[in-house]
Amino acid sequence: MKTRTEEIAQAAKAAVEAALWAPSIHNTQPWSFGVSGDEISLRADPDRKLRVSDPTGRQLMISCGAALFNVRITLLALGYEPEVRRIPDPERPLLLATVRVRPGQEPGEHVRLLHGEIERRRTHRSGFTALPVPDRLIDALVAEATAEGGHMTPIRSDASARVLAALTGAAQDVQSQNRLFVLELMRWARPPGSSRRDGVPAAGYPTDPRRTYPQHFAQRDYARGHEWGMAPDERVSASTGLVALLSTAGDSREDWLRAGEALQRMLLHASAYGLSVAFHTQALEMPELREFIRRHLCSDEPPQMIMRLGFVIDESESVRRAPSEVLE
Repeated sequence: MKTRTEEIAQAAKAAVEAALWAPSIHNTQPWSFGVSGDEISLRADPDRKLRVSDPTGRQLMISCGAALFNVRITLLALGYEPEVRRIPDPERPLLLATVRVRPGQEPGEHVRLLHGEIERRRTHRSGFTALPVPDRLIDALVAEATAEGGHMTPIRSDASARVLAALTGAAQDVQSQNRLFVLELMRWARPPGSSRRDGVPAAGYPTDPRRTYPQHFAQRDYARGHEWGMAPDERVSASTGLVALLSTAGDSREDWLRAGEALQRMLLHASAYGLSVAFHTQALEMPELREFIRRHLCSDEPPQMIMRLGFVIDESESVRRAPSEVLE
């Protein structure tokens, strides 16, 4: 028979292991964790910050927020109540959150549903099938983001979707001419056969990204001229899918963290219904373009993520570091 202390330690370990499956920009996995008694601490890993494309750390915070949500939902699924403090100590900027493991209750069906998708969810980097996303599912995803303090806006206007696609393409073109941007991206692109457990593996994106219709959103060029990647099936996967924005009321570090929590809650719900999501952050990495999107397409709220949602035939691969590499 396990003691209560042993049970809490086991639950904390399971929560940290689940956190590792959260999405992160270029799969940088920019986090580390500590476990002391009944408390889990989440810290940013500055060595994994994108200093060129993410100088403010906004995308790092969103990534860590997604990991925080995995910690929370795992504890709930195990029958515990997570007591969360976000940005608990301004004097320690790398400490992003603490989570105390408190007595809880039997998890509900929805908690179990979300928790069950943690290891199944994958980031998509190509086109979608022509199967439309049902309105009821869109409404449910909007509600999931709202529950975490985020605001998901489906882009229903073709004109607005064209603007977002054009801004993504413009940002991609500018970044591809910037040597520092390119070198930073290359750091996180993994060649075939690589044994590293971070970054974007060669099987995680198409060899030759084809145009999607009706709008084409530029993809990151992880291969950089190499014949890496998986062969896309453009015959059935040429649709743009549903374009959407995720925004928050504010633009503080805590808002960025909560944006990640809202994003991951939405992604897990989407995964449970067979829906995949592709991210396009290029335009949000350029302050002037991010401000344009805020003013003209985002109801004056700071945009935190541009994404496309849809159904796919085959899902890409993903890699994650071992728990021993992130536990301090």
